[in-house]
Amino acid sequence: MEKRHLRDIRETLRDEMYIRDKIGRILHQGPKTIPELAEALNMPPHEVVMFVMAMRRFSMVEEMPKSKREDYFHYKLAGQTSYAKNQS
Repeated sequence: MEKRHLRDIRETLRDEMYIRDKIGRILHQGPKTIPELAEALNMPPHEVVMFVMAMRRFSMVEEMPKSKREDYFHYKLAGQTSYAKNQS
């Protein structure tokens, strides 16, 4: 079984405001999925999920509707007009 290094939750939370701002700048360019955000931030997806879900809870980001069940949700800044789902 592969053992991966997990950062202490205190380390992750300490970075919250900085990462939240970076996520906001990335989403200002258009909606992104968790894997796309993780790649742009150079962070593990499980950490990005924690930040995005916190932002979602406080109505900073919104989920966009999915076209297929197996697709990832795209997240956008709350109140931001819709962009094309995948601009890349």
